[in-house]
Amino acid sequence: MSSRIFLKLLAVFVLVIAAAVVTVDFSVRSAWEKSLRQEIERNLTQKTALFAHRVDTDRSHSLTEIAAQEALAAGARATIIDPTGKVLADSEAYPSSMENHARRKEFAAALQGNVGSDERRSRTLGVPFLYVAAPVSGGAVRFAYPLSDVEAATKRAPHTLLIASAMAFVLALLIAATAAQYIARRLRRIVEFADKVAAGDLTARISEPSRDEIGQVAAALDKTARQLEENFAALQTSQRQLETLLNSMQDAVIAVASDGRVQWANRSMDRLLPQRTRLNAPVVETVRDPDFLRAVRSATEDRKVISARAASILPGRSFDVTAAPMPGGSAVAVLRDLTETERIEKTRRDFIANVSHELRTPLTSIQGYAETLLDNGCEKNHLPEFLEIIRKNAARMSLLTEDLLTLARVESGEQRFDSQPVAPAELLHDALESFRELARAQGVELTTGDSTAPMVNADREAIHQVLSNLIDNALKYGAKGGRVVVGARSSGNAVEFYVQDFGPGIPSEHLPRLFERFYRVDKARSRESGGTGLGLAIAKHIVMAHGGSIWAQSELNHGSTFSFTLPVATPVVN
Repeated sequence: MSSRIFLKLLAVFVLVIAAAVVTVDFSVRSAWEKSLRQEIERNLTQKTALFAHRVDTDRSHSLTEIAAQEALAAGARATIIDPTGKVLADSEAYPSSMENHARRKEFAAALQGNVGSDERRSRTLGVPFLYVAAPVSGGAVRFAYPLSDVEAATKRAPHTLLIASAMAFVLALLIAATAAQYIARRLRRIVEFADKVAAGDLTARISEPSRDEIGQVAAALDKTARQLEENFAALQTSQRQLETLLNSMQDAVIAVASDGRVQWANRSMDRLLPQRTRLNAPVVETVRDPDFLRAVRSATEDRKVISARAASILPGRSFDVTAAPMPGGSAVAVLRDLTETERIEKTRRDFIANVSHELRTPLTSIQGYAETLLDNGCEKNHLPEFLEIIRKNAARMSLLTEDLLTLARVESGEQRFDSQPVAPAELLHDALESFRELARAQGVELTTGDSTAPMVNADREAIHQVLSNLIDNALKYGAKGGRVVVGARSSGNAVEFYVQDFGPGIPSEHLPRLFERFYRVDKARSRESGGTGLGLAIAKHIVMAHGGSIWAQSELNHGSTFSFTLPVATPVVN
């Protein structure tokens, strides 16, 4: 690239120099020859005037002597002519042998009182002469100067000028080569700089100290590169902000090109389909749901915003899909997971139905017995029984309301827990002491298992409520006259509390739902025992608020074990 620039510049310089040399050679030679002839003519004119003056004033010499002397002094042939053109005297020939000069241009001009001149080649000698004639009284005088020396000098001039021109050409060529190399080097730097910018290196810079046209071009390109770098940096910042915004979204976002290939996907999309989300892969390989694909196709082809519901992207999960067109024929699709929303909505409906059902039974009972009492048809011996039934149902409603309020406070985070380091043995002891008499009355042996675990961070009252619920359930649903074991043991960075009974056990299909609101394995038996169906749900949320987990294990005819964990207390360093 640089050699081509150099050769082109050098060729231009060579052509310019050659044209200049030829022009100068022709002009100098012509001007020199013209100047030489003008100088000879001027000198000869002056000498002719002196020659004429002597002829008019010198009476001591003959015309022949005067002609001879003037010719010798002037270095030219001298001739004296009368008004008729007849030669009176000549420095080189006899007048009688010479022809009449009446038709000569210079003589005709002299007869008119002017100095005349003419240049012509001698017929006898074949040499060019310059003739200058001046008027005198009784005719004219004339000098004839041979131009053979001038002609010889003119013939020698091209050779001399050629040598000088060749030397000048070589010198100019060296200067031109240096200048071409300098310009080519500067242009090469600009080209290399432009190539770097074109390749994406916007940090490249070029500095030209000269303020000529090349320097101005370099400065303009450098300014352009700086502006491109600033604009690109701003674009990258905007792109990073947009990516951060999209990646922070809980909804999955995927961009699809006009040819149906994945252009971009946010992190939620990667987490949703980690094995299938690949850039430049066909979208049909990423999301295999016909409703989703139909929405994306409508956005890319019909340029419309389409909403759809996709239920086959992942098993057991449903998504709300919104696809919108983007410039260039591409489209973007947003997938919002409706699974949790639908689960919450179903839970809400179930909750309302369960609360309504739980309240309807005692309310109906209270209403029925109250109406019986109001009818005055009740015998006095049944009055205490009816009032006791009304009291029990009212107490059941009060307990249900209290549990609902407790569950609402725990779920919403409204209830604050005062967690402090406490020994698991103390928590177990407090809970067991609350049920000693009840266990003894039911003939159940209430024993303590492991209790040497490290201290935990816990709210004593809240954990007492959890343990009380689990022990109460074990006494209610365990084997009559059996045994209940309560203990705590280390489990990594946590302590595992457990309550084990040896009753009939719980069928495995019920275990995943035990901690749901109002879920009962045996509904009739649960209501008879006075349960609200919210105890385990409250226990779950209390444990989760402490940073632990809760679960149940059971084997039919061998009993059940309810366990939960609490984090080990961090020791305080003084």
